[in-house]
Amino acid sequence: MRGTAAFTIAILVLAPALLVQAQGTPPASPLTLITRDARRPVPTTLLSGQELIALDDVAALFQVSVMEDSLTGGVTVSYRGRTIVASADQPMASVNGRVVSLPSPIVRSGRRWLVPVEFLSRALAPIYDQRIDLRRASRMLIVGDLTVPRVTARFDTVGPPTRATIDISPAAPVTITTDQSRIILRVEADALDFALPGAGNGLIEQIRAGDQPNTVTVLLAGTAGTGRAAATTADNVTRVAIDVPAAAGAPDDTAAAPPPAPAPAAEGLALTPRRAFQTVVIDPGHGGDDAGVRGEAGAEEKQLTLDVARRLRQRIETRLGLRVILTRDEDRASALDERAATANNSKADLFISLHANGALAAGVAGAEVFHLRLDSAGEDARSEAAAEALTLPVLGGGRRTIEVVRWDLAQAAHVDASAVLAGLLEEELRRRVPMSPRPVQQASMRVLTGAAMPAALVEMAYLTNPAQAAQVQKDDFKNAVAEALYDAIVRFRSYAEERQAR
Repeated sequence: MRGTAAFTIAILVLAPALLVQAQGTPPASPLTLITRDARRPVPTTLLSGQELIALDDVAALFQVSVMEDSLTGGVTVSYRGRTIVASADQPMASVNGRVVSLPSPIVRSGRRWLVPVEFLSRALAPIYDQRIDLRRASRMLIVGDLTVPRVTARFDTVGPPTRATIDISPAAPVTITTDQSRIILRVEADALDFALPGAGNGLIEQIRAGDQPNTVTVLLAGTAGTGRAAATTADNVTRVAIDVPAAAGAPDDTAAAPPPAPAPAAEGLALTPRRAFQTVVIDPGHGGDDAGVRGEAGAEEKQLTLDVARRLRQRIETRLGLRVILTRDEDRASALDERAATANNSKADLFISLHANGALAAGVAGAEVFHLRLDSAGEDARSEAAAEALTLPVLGGGRRTIEVVRWDLAQAAHVDASAVLAGLLEEELRRRVPMSPRPVQQASMRVLTGAAMPAALVEMAYLTNPAQAAQVQKDDFKNAVAEALYDAIVRFRSYAEERQAR
């Protein structure tokens, strides 16, 4: 950082005595501060589901002054004559007289004041002389006028040839270097915001961050030939298409590989087939006045489902680069049909509804996975593929026929895929959390009935079981469930893409 905003070692503390460490747990991955001249981890802590940063660390990083107001029970943060006033009893702050909301109030822990990390982008940024961009999903805190585009990648065909696409948004010039074992993309940017697949596919062993902060490395398998890559730019996105053939003399696996995508027409409008897996909808059950099942020590179903849904979203977005939509991202009520409608309107490829269970007997425990059981009408619709057809005019002339399926039969066409999804969810959950004696079940559940895509419902635990009610409130349990669901989604994506390629 330049001028008076340069980093120094000086720290303005709230009290002269030795600072006491906040009682909390560190996040799974650190928040990284990125400036034009440096990168460094920023210490944060998790308390009651909120990620917080100590104000003395903020003072050291941004050269602001912090004063405690013992009368009001709050603090004043000042920078070059501009001030922020926050109190411990309200999830908001006054920024130069303008009120901004925060996800939680500021918290005092020992001799330290802690603020939500969103304080940096919502309260500090308006009074600071450089841009502050907090990207929580990517664990990045960007300070200054830096170019940090989002880089996502996907595998289009397993091959050979293996085809992959890397998107850079907003668009930026790219220099491509290839050799026998890798392809390196050098992006004209200060840093890159990655959302890359966790594993390779086909003849590509891995797509990962490069050795430099503005590079992407595509590692090729030993049986791969020389890869080819070409970049194009449209709609403020730079798209790099990668094609990796098999090496000469390598075993021919083309018989088992899906056919290559057809080449676009030389003239006119070419329609590219939609990829099998682009959007995931996660449904945190209950919310608002509907708390769901309540357990001992304050465990509530509505809060557990939302917490796990957010953790799952972060994993999918950062590791797979897929679009993830939550049916609710706050404590609000949502009707069952509204949840399915959200998935349908988003053209989701997968729908998972999260819940916690309850029973009259306190000894009942374990996770369970449900998929839809069709009644006789649903089975008839499935066997006869009954659907009304509408023929509509389309732009440029001609007509298009679309099928209209009754809402209560929307899941009928997806029951087989939903059963596969439920099985994968059960397998991955079993690796990490206790399962009930009936881990996979079929039931007529309204939240699944209207979903026009593969769908399943997960009961993560029994909150009426005292031991499980205590366990579900721990980060270890929530992370274990989120990781299990993520692994099941990765496996189901492979299943869906192979099914589409047949």
